[in-house]
Amino acid sequence: MITRHIRWAWLWAIPALPAGWLAVLATVMVLSDDAPAALVLFPSETFLKTLPPTTAIVGKSPVSITLTGDTEGLTRTLYQSGALLVLPAGLAGCLPNQLMQT
Repeated sequence: MITRHIRWAWLWAIPALPAGWLAVLATVMVLSDDAPAALVLFPSETFLKTLPPTTAIVGKSPVSITLTGDTEGLTRTLYQSGALLVLPAGLAGCLPNQLMQT
């Protein structure tokens, strides 16, 4: 009985890990604003109509839009325009440069 309870107790980690990772990415995006582009999840029509004129759409999917812009504080501007969640995009990541060039 105790063993079964311990196994089920770890199930909270399944949704908590991706939710925590998204929270970390969103926080880093707000605090640093160093990413070359921003990924906005679930953009609304109102959001798209109120984008700043210095913002360019560089990618789009049914659930997200990727933007870049010259505006200082782009992330805060996107949130003010109605974005629900802004994540960093266009970063090189952890791959060595040799792997990225192939």
